[in-house]
Amino acid sequence: MQKKTITTMVEEVFPQVVEWRRHLHQHPELSFEEYETSKFIEEQLNTFDGIEVSRPTKTSVMGRLKGLAGDGKTIAMRADIDALPIREETGISFESKVDGKMHACGHDGHTSMLLGTAKVLSEIKKTLTGEFVFIFQHAEELPPGGAQEMVAAGVLEGVDCILGMHLWSTVPVGEIQVTKGPMSAASDIFDITVKGKSGHASQPEGAIDALAIGSQIVSNLQQIVSRVLSPLESGVVSCTRFHSGDAYNVIPDQALIGGSVRTLSNDVREKIKDNLEKISTNIAEAHGATAELSYQYGYDPVFNDIDLSTKVMQHLTEFFTDAKVEEIPPMMGGEDFSAFSNVVPGCYIGVGAMKKKDDVFYPHHHPRFEINEKALKIGISYFVSTALFLTSQY
Repeated sequence: MQKKTITTMVEEVFPQVVEWRRHLHQHPELSFEEYETSKFIEEQLNTFDGIEVSRPTKTSVMGRLKGLAGDGKTIAMRADIDALPIREETGISFESKVDGKMHACGHDGHTSMLLGTAKVLSEIKKTLTGEFVFIFQHAEELPPGGAQEMVAAGVLEGVDCILGMHLWSTVPVGEIQVTKGPMSAASDIFDITVKGKSGHASQPEGAIDALAIGSQIVSNLQQIVSRVLSPLESGVVSCTRFHSGDAYNVIPDQALIGGSVRTLSNDVREKIKDNLEKISTNIAEAHGATAELSYQYGYDPVFNDIDLSTKVMQHLTEFFTDAKVEEIPPMMGGEDFSAFSNVVPGCYIGVGAMKKKDDVFYPHHHPRFEINEKALKIGISYFVSTALFLTSQY
């Protein structure tokens, strides 16, 4: 299909996409609570010709469209639909109507763009080859996430590859970012409990100071990235919580340490976990205390299939002649799109959606987060054109 035809169809559906986005923005729902959101999505999909709609989980939706022009690849596209527990402070006309809940990460835009994509493709199904799967995923923001539930429910059966995207409020409109290989990090958390012996502050010789021992542990954990990992390996260990003691004249018998681990590979992930335990237990033992590590795995790293992402980037460069398509290094944030890309080849890209007010823009998860709705056209065009390209080329 010619670029001109796709562009015209995207322009036609754009006003409705904006309406959908603003409706969703006013009615945010948190992870695993997206009952009205999923109902709205299902209702819209049922108005499109030829789309088979199903509910893989209680708060997710899937649409499936079969082209009538012959066989081809089956291309899945994913949008996340959940909001965040944030009180909105944007002051926009379609501000959240739910106190303390807000679409502060652009998922309302992701959802509306995929609805627009489904509508466009359904209108030209007679000319299409292959199949198209529209995955509206719940609970991206809250581990263990909704993606793994949808995979377990069979949404990827028969799928050849999957596409995803994220609107970035920190990137100018007109920029499209592609990463080949590791795209985002595994996002794990840990807690370390140090147990010593309490005593009076004036008689430290009779105590085992959990606070002092915990401080040594925090300091030495910084050696993992700088001295245990290779300079060519990527990892982040951040201690973000430390609590010990409540009185000025009492040496505490316990220290609680917590933090975050980010890695781009599961091998590095396990290496860091092992060293967290070794360092904490050995330092504690050296001082007559004990330390116990609790490690909680979050999302796996997102890996963009090299062959698929290379093809996608080449296509985007040729299709978006007026945009800046660039290859960028991976980010250390987490994304449960990995549950999909662990099963079938995936490509997850970034689309600039910066909206400035008085030369100021706000990051994701901020009470004043906003997106430039012009970016929605680029996102729909990405999904539509790339899916059509891949049904015959991949």
